[in-house]
Amino acid sequence: MNAVLNTTVARAVRVREKAANLDALKLDFADQPEPVAKPGFAVVRVGAAAVNPSDVKASLGLMPQAVWPRTPGRDFAGVVVAGPTEWVGREVYGSGGDIGITRDGSHARFLLLPVEALRDRPRSISMDEAGAVGVPFVTAYEGFRRSGMPQAGQTVLVLGANGKVGQAAVQLAAQGGARAIAVQRRAGPFEGFASGPVDVIDAGAGDIAAQVRELTNGRGADIVYNTVGSAYFEAANKAMAKGATQIFIATHDRAVPFDIFAFYRGMHTYVGIDSLALDCVAATGQLDAMREGFERGTLKPFPVAGAYALEDAAEAYRLVLSGSTDRVVLRP
Repeated sequence: MNAVLNTTVARAVRVREKAANLDALKLDFADQPEPVAKPGFAVVRVGAAAVNPSDVKASLGLMPQAVWPRTPGRDFAGVVVAGPTEWVGREVYGSGGDIGITRDGSHARFLLLPVEALRDRPRSISMDEAGAVGVPFVTAYEGFRRSGMPQAGQTVLVLGANGKVGQAAVQLAAQGGARAIAVQRRAGPFEGFASGPVDVIDAGAGDIAAQVRELTNGRGADIVYNTVGSAYFEAANKAMAKGATQIFIATHDRAVPFDIFAFYRGMHTYVGIDSLALDCVAATGQLDAMREGFERGTLKPFPVAGAYALEDAAEAYRLVLSGSTDRVVLRP
């Protein structure tokens, strides 16, 4: 059963064509009447929506599957305002590789979703935080789902632990009881949260694989989460234990030297992850599989460094694409 259509006109970010760079990117702000919740769908009034690097890159035209014109934004948190009676008024959160890429996304006042994509927002985290956990945690979780979830007795090496996917991966490893080793771009303690101790390797302080071997008494890591790709490929391979798995989510260079002999003698497995392949139903379901961790505090959302009005989206996009690791949300 649908709620009565609200005639209030809100706004939505619109990208209409590819741009050579951020300076050339034109963001339009279009009127957005509240959508009609046809059967099987619900309308969410967006309270907070993260600005992810992939949102900005897709707006520039760097994602081949992206459609034009559209509203960007993959992550969201908000309130259901139309749809099945049992959902209206409930606060929800989620993410999706289709939202903001192949159909209109969350950088708008309203978001139309399949009912199957609705999940209650964990009350232990704020609306802003719920709108910013999606892509990093879903990506990290999908990697571990495919490789085997971390568990006690294992060592998990996370390369690129400065980034938000890397930080989420460390959190999930620690929550599972595994030993976590974080490779980050500077010395000192791990920059993110973890519910257990984390060994830190400074990426600029010498041979990464040798340091991993030293920390593990020569054994190496059971799971290597390589969030960077080619830059760490050789070190990651040398740091893998017998029978280990390496997870990839990105790369700078497509071609890398590959030692087939070491690969099969090491009985290694490589897992490739593309979170864009997970639609909003699959992605939000995986995000919600981590609910218990958020509720009990073994997982924590990222601090939100800035919340921007929709009209300031260009400033938020620029900040994210500049390389800032801070989490930024729009409040439409």
